[in-house]
Order: sequence, then structure tokens, then C-alpha cells
Amino acid sequence: MKSRPPEPILHVDLDAFYASVEVLKDPGLVGKPVVVGGAGSRGVVMSASYEARRYGIRSAMPAVRARRLCPVAVFVPPDLEAYKAHSNRFREVLLSFSPLFEPISLDEAFLDVGGATRLFGPPAEIGARVREDVAREVGVNCSVGVAPNKFLAKLASEQAKPDGLVVVPAGGVSGFLEPLPVRAIWGVGEKTGELLSRLGAKTVGELAGTPEAVLERLLGELQARHLLALARGEDDRAVVPYEPPKSVSHEETFGKDLDDEDAILRELLALSGKVGARLREDGYRARTVTLKVRLANFTTLTRSRTLRDATDLASDLYHVAADLYRGLPGAKRRIRLLGVQATGLVQGGADQLAMLQGERWGDVERALDGIERRFGRGAARPAALLDRDRRP
Repeated sequence: MKSRPPEPILHVDLDAFYASVEVLKDPGLVGKPVVVGGAGSRGVVMSASYEARRYGIRSAMPAVRARRLCPVAVFVPPDLEAYKAHSNRFREVLLSFSPLFEPISLDEAFLDVGGATRLFGPPAEIGARVREDVAREVGVNCSVGVAPNKFLAKLASEQAKPDGLVVVPAGGVSGFLEPLPVRAIWGVGEKTGELLSRLGAKTVGELAGTPEAVLERLLGELQARHLLALARGEDDRAVVPYEPPKSVSHEETFGKDLDDEDAILRELLALSGKVGARLREDGYRARTVTLKVRLANFTTLTRSRTLRDATDLASDLYHVAADLYRGLPGAKRRIRLLGVQATGLVQGGADQLAMLQGERWGDVERALDGIERRFGRGAARPAALLDRDRRP
């Protein structure tokens, strides 16, 4: 029986994923600085092509600043359905090599290929094949790190960007880690990085050589032990195959604060519709509905209610969310953000106690799902939302 290779873990990361999908959709964007996100005063960069990154644009940056850095940037609104479709193809590619696949987000995942080498060759060869198959089947480039564990594989894929492959051999862990800046280690943010720098630990190698007792006095016992283990390249976490979601949620930040109750309720209806559609698509029902409201002064309010019977119907979610909203304290409010979240998820077939009326309305919502799958998102919607897209 073939032994397990010393570098069985792959971290695969799609390069500038959202922006790359937008370029696939519109080849006229090839070579241009593309920014995915809202271009308004409150917009945020979700993804930027490498052409845009050369101007200093990064994810989570305010759109206003991105526009200042690159006035010629092409801003495109996010198309989450397209990203999800390409992510599903990405998942299929990785599962064709190993069932030990752990998604981290739509565009990155860990893969344990320790049991796949007889079929596909050494892990480095598998990594090369993954890159080829992703480019062919998904249409975007990816970077792959191959290493003895998840921590090292993630660092290796970051070193491989863009569109590359980096292998960290089991015998070369120290040589790979020691020159890296200490901020490369998970859990070392700006504040911790400054503290370590005062100790003279600016690189991972210097951190690994710091006495544990010194770090404990600075950071505490648990964090000191954790950082030293990572600095030595130690990480015993296994690749965990897909886990069911704990929640499904949608929220929206508005370009202009809402203060009209009818408009607010329409937004709650739209958000509930998105959450319900996701629940049905993924095969879940929810027992608890949570409303999230962020006021114009940035105060955030949340309210939750647990239902007697789990549901996947937008109508049920909306009635609860609207009731929670009406129960908030205070008079007229100016609202910056609204969100609806469904938690306490159970498999769709695990709760069949819905009332007959609910099942009839469920037939209506499932029919709308079919219409949208055939004709596109927004092809059918509640009448109350017909004029929603024309709001200022």
C-alpha cells in the first residue's frame, strides 16, 4: 500500500475571482482596471483585477478612495449568481481529485490529496493538474500552495499569486518560513505585529527564536504557544469536508437612508425573498428569524424570534421580520442598513408540519423559483416590489 506523502495538503485560491468572472462575461474588460463593488459614496470594493491593484486598490477599500487612486477604473456591480455558478464548477474540479475538500469561501478551498497519489501522482503534479483543470473548466486562473499542513499551504498559495504553484517540502519548512514577515502568521494583526517588532521579532524566523516565557509575558500563555507553533510550521488541523451552513442571510446598505415605513417594509420583503430562495435551493428550513437594523447614526439593533415550525418560505420570514421591525423602540427612524437572517437550520425534509395554507403558498414560491431559474433573477416577483428598482 502506498504511504501517505509528506506534503498532502493543497490550498487553491482563485485569482481576483469576482473581477475575473466579470472579465469572462465581458471580454471588452480584458486588460482594464476592473473593480467589483458599488461605485457610490458608500460603495466598497469587493474585488479588483490585478490591473486595478497596481494602482493600490484593494478589497474592502471604500469606492471613493479607489476612484481617487484610479480615475479610469471600470466599476461593475456584483453578480453573485454568476460567482456562485463559477464557484460550483470550481468545487466540482476539486472534488474530482479528492473527496477531502474544505471550502473556505466561494473562491478558495483546502484539498487533502494524501489518498489520491496512486491515481494522480505526487501532490505537486496534482496541484499542476488542478490549475490546468480550473483554467479550462472555470475559465479563471488560480494559485496553488502544496505543503505538509493547512497553514503552510495557505502561505504557499499567497506566495504563488498570481497564477502560480509553490511547493513547501517537508524538509524545507524552516527555509520557507524564516524570511517571511511576522505579519504573515495567522493571528498577527497590526497591534500584535507592533508588539513583536519591539521585541526584535520582525520575521517568522526571529519569532521562532523568541523564548516562550518572553512571549507569554507579552501576549499571554495561549497566544504565545499558538504563535510559536505556527512560527515552527506546526498545524495539526485536518481538512474538514463540507459542513452544513449555520445560517442564511442577506443584508443591504442603502445609498440614501430610508425613513419611509412602506419603503422599509418593501426592502424587508425583498431580503426575505432572497433568504427564502437560498433556503429552498440548499434544501433547508429555518426555525429562527433575525432582523438587523443599522440606523443613520451607526447604532445597530437586532431582534430575533423562533418559530413553532421551521420554514423555507419568504412569506413567513417577511411576516416575522416586519413584526420585529414594528416592535422596535422609538419613533420615526432613518435606516442605513437592513438585514434578514435565518438560523436554526434543519434539512428540508426534516420538518413537514407546515399548515396547508403554508404549503399552498410554498407551491407559489417554488413556482417562482422555477421561473427565475429559466428566465433569470427578478423575472418574477411580488407586486409590492415592482417599482422597487426605480427608487432613488
